[in-house]
Order: sequence, then structure tokens, then C-alpha cells
Amino acid sequence: MNRRNFLRQTAFTSVGTLLIPNFLKAFEQENMFQPLNTEKIVVVIQFSGGNDGLNTVIPFENDIYYQKRPELAISKNDVLKINKEIGLNPALKGLQSLYDQGFVSIINQVGYPNPDRSHFRSMDIWQTGSSSNQYWQTGWIGRYLDAQCGGKDCQIAYEAIEVDDSLGLALKGEKIKGLAVKNASRLAKATKSNDIQTINQFQKNDHDHENVAYLYKTLSETASSADYIEQKIKKTKNSTTYPATEIGTQLKTIAQFIRSGLSTNVYYASLGGFDTHVNQKVIQERNLKMYADAIHSFVKDLQEANVWKEVVVLTFSEFGRRVAQNASGGTDHGTANNVFVLNGNLKKAGIWNESANLSDLDEGDLKFKVDFRQIYATILEKHLKTKYSLVLEKNFDVLDIL
Repeated sequence: MNRRNFLRQTAFTSVGTLLIPNFLKAFEQENMFQPLNTEKIVVVIQFSGGNDGLNTVIPFENDIYYQKRPELAISKNDVLKINKEIGLNPALKGLQSLYDQGFVSIINQVGYPNPDRSHFRSMDIWQTGSSSNQYWQTGWIGRYLDAQCGGKDCQIAYEAIEVDDSLGLALKGEKIKGLAVKNASRLAKATKSNDIQTINQFQKNDHDHENVAYLYKTLSETASSADYIEQKIKKTKNSTTYPATEIGTQLKTIAQFIRSGLSTNVYYASLGGFDTHVNQKVIQERNLKMYADAIHSFVKDLQEANVWKEVVVLTFSEFGRRVAQNASGGTDHGTANNVFVLNGNLKKAGIWNESANLSDLDEGDLKFKVDFRQIYATILEKHLKTKYSLVLEKNFDVLDIL
């Protein structure tokens, strides 16, 4: 039995999902709190379900847009105009404010060759940084952690945190994995329970069975990490009010982690509900408003902490939607999409590249012009100061954004 199967089957995993949801665990080596050699931070926000990019960044002067979407298109009068041809969804007022301050770069036509329209497969491609014909078991952020370790017998504690109950593929490396923490105080409390403390005492004994020893070590390290995070954030408070939404709570937690000085370089959050085959306008605008209000509070919080220039926020979705509306007041799975990159010191803010040509489609879908891995390469090289070749397999042109 290998470790993964052992951990799934063992009774110890029933100790509590707060402790090890889907095996919440990052560390296998010693040197528990060895930080990375960077003070830069990346926050990834994932729109799950396939956000409709055309109704997010809107080509309001394009007649084809209105022809293809007679009921679904956003009226010119309602669009939040950011130049003479392009505007934002009216739900994105919070993002428009950040755009006007020069904190947002919008990259259009982002995708990859031979796109896959399956939610799960396309998300795997985005999270791993693979090509559409490759099936990788490690994520691009996880391989970034591996690269920082450099093959040495080192361990990097919670250098990547996903604010969730379970750890996604993006944060899983070969040697090092990120840590899933939804509520640091509850996690720390769970690890201090009598049952956990009793189990941890077995760590002091030698074990002939590798899997048993591995589990004890994992429990001990998770408890230590949870305690460390709780101590770091105990006296740290946010300086602004956040919306009472799930994404608002996630970004509030991330801001608190950042303000506390926690040794973490990458944070991961997500907002679901973007699979809008039916009744898209209402659903998408609700989701976009939650995002815009939360990100506006988040940036304000980091500005007041004087760390906003050190943080890059990447917002993406696994694919866009088809250009034409469907018969149910929504859109079906498409391909290329827009991506938001936010930072307090962007080299090129605003619209990075031209909007998609709606008269030149690929069987009804937008054609991609920017490979999403170019954005990863840019963040790795320009912000995290890491050679992207250590993380990504192919050569990519780095964008002059950061």
C-alpha cells in the first residue's frame, strides 16, 4: 500500500476535516520554518465554471457582439467604459475604480492550443501549466516550491496557502505541497484536541512501518504549522471592511496573513458559479459584483498596510464562453478568455492587447493569442524572481507587464 492510499484508508483521517481535509499537509522534511528568498507575494483568484469574458470585458462598439447576443449583450448605456471601444460589466464598479488608479492590466484572448471544454480537464491544464495532451500530477505553484528547494533536503513551511478546506492541484509539488487553511484559529484549536495530542505522542516512538511513521510525522507537523500561523495572526487585524461573501472572507483572510508577516509567497482563492448556461445575466453579474467588491476592499487593506506594491493578483477562469448566446439565456463552453493582473506598480496598466476579432472565429469560438503560461512565466520571472524554466516545460515569451 502506498502512502496516498494508506492516508485515505487509515482511521486516523477521521480525526477531523479541520485537521487534514483531503489530507491537509505540506511537509515531509525537517527545517520546519525555512522561508523562501523573496518578499514578493502572488494571490491567485480562480473563477470556477468558465466565466463569460465577452460580458466581462465588453466590446460595446462592435456590432457583431450585439448581433450574436440580442438579449444577452450588455447595453452600451450600462457598460462601464474604460476607453472608446471597451468597457466593463456594470457589476465591476469596484474593479473599475482600481483600473482608474492604474492597478489593473487586462489581457485578452488568453488560452492554449487545442483547448478542452471540460471543466475538470481545462482546470487541470491551467493548474498544472501543461499542454492539452499532457496529464501532470503536479501544479505550477507546487513546482515553484520544489524549485526553491533546489533538490536539497529542505522543507518550506506554508509558502503557498490555499484558503479552502482542501488543497487543489495547483499547489501540489513533487516534494513540497502547499497548505490548505480556511480558518487558522479553528485549525489550531482542532490540532490541540486531546485526541490529536494523544496521537502526536506516538511520534516520539520509533515505528517500523513507514506509513504509520509518516502519518504521525504529518500530524505533528500540521499541528506545529497551525500553531505558528495562529500565533502570527493573533494580533493582526484588517484595516477595512470586507463584503460578507465567501470571496470577501477568503480575501480578508489572505490580507490578514499578509499583514501579519507570515512567510508565504503564494495564496490561492476561488469563486464558483460561473457555469452560466441558463439565466446568465443575473448569475454572472451577482458573481462579478462579489469579486469586484471583495478585491476593492483587499487592495485598500494592503494599501493601508503599505504592501500593495509587493503583491500581484492574478484572476482567471478555466475557459470563456461561446460568442453566440444559446436558447436558454446563457452561453455554452468556449475557449479563449480575458485575464486580470493587478499590482500597485504595474509597468503596463490598462488594456494589454486588442480584443478578440469577432468576425474571425474558430467554429463559433474566440481564437487565443496569448498562452496562459506566458502569464505564469511573467509572474515567476518578474515578480517571484524564479527562472520559469524550472517550473514550465516549454519556452514562453515573458510579457512586459510587471
